Parts: sequence; C-alpha cells; structure tokens
Amino acid sequence: MTQANDPDRLRRWRLVLGGGSGAEGTGFPLSEEDGSVDGVLAALYDQREEPRSGDRRGGGLGASAPRVARWLGDIRRYFPGSVVQVMQRDAVDRLGLTRMLMEPELLSAVEPDVHLVGTLLSLNGVLPEETKETARSVVRTVVAELEARLAEPTRAAVRGALDRAARAQRPRAADIDWGRTVHANLKHYSPELKTIVPEKLVGFGRRQHSVQREVILAVDQSGSMAESVVYSGLFGAVLASMRALSTKFVAFDTAVVDLTEHLDDPVDLLFGTQLGGGTDINRALTYCQQLVERPEQTLLVLISDLYEGGVREELLRRVGELVGSGVQVVTLLALSDSGAPFYDHDNAAALAELGVPAFACTPDLFPDLMAAALRRDDLGRWASTALGD
Repeated sequence: MTQANDPDRLRRWRLVLGGGSGAEGTGFPLSEEDGSVDGVLAALYDQREEPRSGDRRGGGLGASAPRVARWLGDIRRYFPGSVVQVMQRDAVDRLGLTRMLMEPELLSAVEPDVHLVGTLLSLNGVLPEETKETARSVVRTVVAELEARLAEPTRAAVRGALDRAARAQRPRAADIDWGRTVHANLKHYSPELKTIVPEKLVGFGRRQHSVQREVILAVDQSGSMAESVVYSGLFGAVLASMRALSTKFVAFDTAVVDLTEHLDDPVDLLFGTQLGGGTDINRALTYCQQLVERPEQTLLVLISDLYEGGVREELLRRVGELVGSGVQVVTLLALSDSGAPFYDHDNAAALAELGVPAFACTPDLFPDLMAAALRRDDLGRWASTALGD
C-alpha cells in the first residue's frame, strides 16, 4: 500500500487539516469518534484572528464554563497526558483562558504540570478566595511529583561532593578511614610481606559546624522565569533539608524578598513569590552580599536571564566584589526543560570575564551541577561535558 492510500496517514492528515473545505483533498470520511476529536482540535486551533462575516469555522470555547469543562474532559479522553498539557497551555495562550483557572471546578479538571503551576503563581494576587485552596492543591500535586523524581538524586550528589571535599589526604591516625584506605590501595598488595602497603591514606574530615557550606539561591521572578522559579523552589527546599548546608532563598524582580523561612514547605515558598514585573539584579545581589558570613564557604547561585533593569555597571561591580571576596558565583540562565532560553548575551559574556560561568541547566542535571560547584570543579568544563556546549 502506498503512503498516499494509507488510511491511517489520510486520517492523520484529515485531522490536521480540520473540517470544511480544507479537508476535501483527502477524501477521507471521519468516524464518529474521530469527528469528536476533530471538534476538540477545532475548538482550540481553528481560530482566525479576524474572522470574516458569515465564516464561523471552528467551535471555539466561548465564554461558557460548562463548555470549557467538557472540553477539558474531552482532551483527557482522546489524548495522552503530555499532549493534554500542551493543549492546555495553548488554550491559555491562544484563547486567553486564564479565567478557567479562576473557577475551582475548572481548575480541578486541568492536568497539573510545571507550566500550569507557573501560570497559577502569576495569578496568585488575583485568584478568588474560593479558588486558592484548589490552586494550592494543584501546586502541591506537581511539587510532590517533582520531589519524588529529583529530591534523592540531589541529596546523594551533594552528600558525595561534601564527603569527598571533607576527606583528608594526610589524616592523623585517629582520622583514618580504614575501609576506604584499604580499597584505595588494593593494587599495592605485597606478596612478600603478605599485606597491603598503603601509599595513600584516606581519612574522615573533621565535620564540625564551622565547615558547614553556605548556599544562597537568588531567583529572578520576572514573568519569563516562571518554570525556573518552580524548580528553584523545589531544589531550595531539598537543599535546606540537609544539615551540611545552610541554605537561603531570595526572590527578586525590582524588589527583593527573602523567603528562607518558607524553605520547609515548597508550596508556601512558591506562593510567596510574585511572578511578573521588572528586574533589578544588582539590588538582589546587594542583599545577598549582606547574607554572606564566610565567603570561602559560600556558593551563590543566581538564576536569571540577565536582562537587567537596574544599572549594569553596578551589577558587574557587585559581582566582582563577591568573586573577589572568595564567594563562588554561578549563573543559571534557566532551570527548566523548555530548551534554549532567551537571555542577555552581553551580560553573560561580561560575567564570564569575571570568572562567573553562565549557562542553562535542566532540573535532572542540577544535582550534578551542585556537586561540581561544591567540589569547586571547573564549571565551564563541566558545562561543556554535561550540557554539550
């Protein structure tokens, strides 16, 4: 059978082309169920910016809440979850259906995902009281799913990095880790002496409160950073759960808010952010600089697209001061799965000249990034290897 006569191929083309005259060329009749699928797609995608008089092709979702609810149910019936999430985002973007998130019965019908959480956070200030608890439930569901996937890899990577940094190469007798020392020197077994001759002693580091590492997450909450804010909130809560780290969380736009006290509950943390508005990175870093107590033990992760609304020269001077004092500064242009981000290339290049690497990172790679940063590896090299830059 040729592709031209392949019924499944013709069916897919018929659904892509939609109803009316645009589908005549296929000559393929739709079944009753396919007709329903076609109607669901038409309601979202068969929209003209300026419909001609008498041309009503495309169902549209109109202003009827029951109709929107039925449409949300239909797309979950006909399409897999990943496609449902894309269609929901398209509905919000193309049809302006943010109002559907303002009604509890509609919000509860939506498939939760990171993008939906970002939309809810951007609407946080205008959500009706009767919808807020439903919104929190949606956010809680997504956070729980992300935590199940990302929390333990993050803790394991960070623990491994800190343990490696703490191990002394010339430990005193009382600090020798004999198990690791034997393993590290197996190749130095002497048949004549019938024993291992250790050439390297591996020891336990003296883990006291004085060597606790400081981590500051400075998170840009301008509208373009919604997905990054969600992931940053989750990772901030995970890092804060580790005794070996002292973690602080600072969100900013043109104002700065310290949300560290909410790190024990990532849902509260996320609802403490306010997506939208401008960006003043220098003001945020000025505040973060005041939080630094032990520069040599501090890692500052700036999560921002670097579109600075403040004074650029002051921003670069501030970063130079932080680096000069011993603070390790890393810039993530995005913390998301949404592909290459938009960012200010000039500012990224200027930061690189100051020794501050700037690159995007996916959530799945963030644990490895934190481990590399805590070990003080060459992050430029790490990014080239891990991210394929």
